[in-house]
Amino acid sequence: MKLLYFAWVRERLGVAEEEVAPPAAVVDVASLLHWLAGRGGAYAAVLGERERLCVAVNQVHARDPATPVGADDEVALFPPVTGG
Repeated sequence: MKLLYFAWVRERLGVAEEEVAPPAAVVDVASLLHWLAGRGGAYAAVLGERERLCVAVNQVHARDPATPVGADDEVALFPPVTGG
């Protein structure tokens, strides 16, 4: 699974992207975020602000935490975007 991080998420984690192999229990956005937070350190701090995060799976906004994720997916974490 490819993870992409944008804006303050990237700054706090200190990485723009990474390849991960989550355990089989990671089947949706909610379980992915829980697993990532369990990595501790900056991940726990950033994911402690889940209400301030948006997630996209394969470039489609995943508003529902039950959105499925799989090993071949690209998942992006980013703050809410405002337009003008």
